[in-house]
Amino acid sequence: MAYPGKRDDMVVHEQDPYNAETAPEVLAASAVTPVDAFYSRNHGPVPELDPATWRLEVDGLVGTPTSFTLKDLRRDFEQHELTATMQCAGNRRAGLAAVAPIPGEALWDVGTIGTARWAGARLADVLAAVGVADGATDVVMDASDVSQQPVPPETYGSSIPVHKALRPEVLLAWQMNDAPLTAAHGAPVRVVVPGYVGARSVKWVRRVTLQDHPSEHYFQATAYRVLPPSADAAAAGPGDGISLGPWSLTSAILVPADGDRPAPGRTRVRGYALAPEHRSVERVDVSVDGGATWAAAVLEHHGPWAWTTWHLDVDLAAGHHEVVARAWDDSATVQPSDPASLWNPKGYANSSWPRVAVDVRG
Repeated sequence: MAYPGKRDDMVVHEQDPYNAETAPEVLAASAVTPVDAFYSRNHGPVPELDPATWRLEVDGLVGTPTSFTLKDLRRDFEQHELTATMQCAGNRRAGLAAVAPIPGEALWDVGTIGTARWAGARLADVLAAVGVADGATDVVMDASDVSQQPVPPETYGSSIPVHKALRPEVLLAWQMNDAPLTAAHGAPVRVVVPGYVGARSVKWVRRVTLQDHPSEHYFQATAYRVLPPSADAAAAGPGDGISLGPWSLTSAILVPADGDRPAPGRTRVRGYALAPEHRSVERVDVSVDGGATWAAAVLEHHGPWAWTTWHLDVDLAAGHHEVVARAWDDSATVQPSDPASLWNPKGYANSSWPRVAVDVRG
């Protein structure tokens, strides 16, 4: 049975809490991901919040601590719209798990990513209204969902630097793809932090606190961190490893899928690529012989905070083919080729070349 509001072709990794990614061929079908197909990453049950009674508390190192209703936000702040991609920190983890086991983590493939049209108030405008005090370095966002993962259980929370929070692309969003947010995606209001891993785009936000240090929430201080390869993930504590924020240059192949058996002849290879914030994807190379030869794909850009989709028509003869892609950004940086060089005990930030194997029918 499909999860409420979700398609029945979602790739489900966990039912309770619900964690599911979008099927690759669905992602490939459009530049904007339908809400019912958009990936879901949850750490606890989805809370059902009443928009009429919901409040956003803004406090900490501010001039005037203030409580806002949804009506206040919609009335007092200009609505801004933005097309932006959201990507889970564990997207493409399966590629790292092929190097060495990653126990206790969902083996996400290429579908914990999606692009949507978001609308809401700029977080910067709300912070300007309350006044940012001297000494504030981080904006902490508390949510309403409760996770059993930490001991003792706690609500979800994370933080971003003040300099990012004051950027015009960061939203307190109440709309997704021209419709009110659904409960599954953070209704009535969520944070959208383009260019950062999805863990920083807090759903069901209820409090924003300015302080002089990053969030001490489990999901900021302990969970979403890249540990050294030799580390014991189960024993990691607050502050260990590297905190995940801005994402890396990456790409993925959506079509064909690994293990496909297409007919010989013309085949369209399709995928997506992402560049780090303030950079752009400039080229995607595709190989159908394991990297021996390459051809440049056709790029389709969808905005400064959205993915670049790409495609290339290739002729495949009967037999085995390894399809590989690699993206370049405007600094002439290219993705690392080897997933083994990126392996970490929690399987985050796999930005290595994507590879799929296909056997063309004879």
